[in-house]
Amino acid sequence: MPAYDNMPEMGLYQPVQVEDALALASRLADRGWLLGGGQDTYGWIKDRAKRPEALIDLNGIEALRGIRETSDGIEIGALTTLTEVATSPIIMERYALLAKAAGVVASPQIRNVGTLAGNMAQDVRCWYYRRGLACYRAGGNLCYADTPDGQNREHALFNASRCVAVTPSDTAPALVALEAQMVIRNESGERIVDAEDFWVGPAVDIENTTVLRPGDILTAVRIPAKWANAEFYFEKVADRNVWDFALVSIAAAMRVEGGNIADSRMVCGAVQCTPRRLTNVERAIQGQPRNQATADMVAGMASQGAQPLTRNHFKMPLMDNLVKRALTMTA
Repeated sequence: MPAYDNMPEMGLYQPVQVEDALALASRLADRGWLLGGGQDTYGWIKDRAKRPEALIDLNGIEALRGIRETSDGIEIGALTTLTEVATSPIIMERYALLAKAAGVVASPQIRNVGTLAGNMAQDVRCWYYRRGLACYRAGGNLCYADTPDGQNREHALFNASRCVAVTPSDTAPALVALEAQMVIRNESGERIVDAEDFWVGPAVDIENTTVLRPGDILTAVRIPAKWANAEFYFEKVADRNVWDFALVSIAAAMRVEGGNIADSRMVCGAVQCTPRRLTNVERAIQGQPRNQATADMVAGMASQGAQPLTRNHFKMPLMDNLVKRALTMTA
């Protein structure tokens, strides 16, 4: 695609109340674009890959910011920056898994303006799709990455259906592991969606990666007290330590009682279009000690059922090794 020096013309709305934003989102529907930190938005628009009629800038809505204690955990406003999430004393103390995940997104400059909701809701990073080719996700009839010569090193191992792109969100696996809930509002009211159901795969919806639809605004993320102060492990493997998206990541939350794992949630990122819950590993380690013997016992289980593409076979042993590290290391 050609390079452009100027942004295209479009309307700009800057509401300061949630209710006004909801009315605008409802009226504009898919002709409007919700703007938070803008780190994903401006690239789409400058390249003319997306052409909204208007931006709805949410940054003036203070009610969408901040981290609050609740009767059963915490609530994080959707516009809370990734830096604020990563450095929040309450999150670092009780939910260090999320603090670690937020702290490895992109670069410090991006984390300073990028929001939690933006990281969660960003679209896939497949370059064929991003550069405007008519792939399945863009309404065409071909997945360019899923061909013998396709560049698919970063793509999916599991649950591909026409599209083989993966979720790029670093915070998504941590939020699924922590059993977070998403607060979504539109003019009709409010609904609560479990993190595990927030992201959707291409077999469900080829055009959208989350349950958000025109008129919806993600207003907050709630994290229950259930996993507060558990034993956590998070690791992101990428080509570079900053700026890059994950090749594979793991988020693990474990409750250890009497020396054995009483309960756990293990979630991998960047291996399918949604965060991948490793339920077979969770079942196998229940009642077992968190040590090398248990890690050896589940060797190979994480990657069972994988269908690698021509260039991403390496992700399978990477998944398995991350599970081993989660069971033997602290991070």
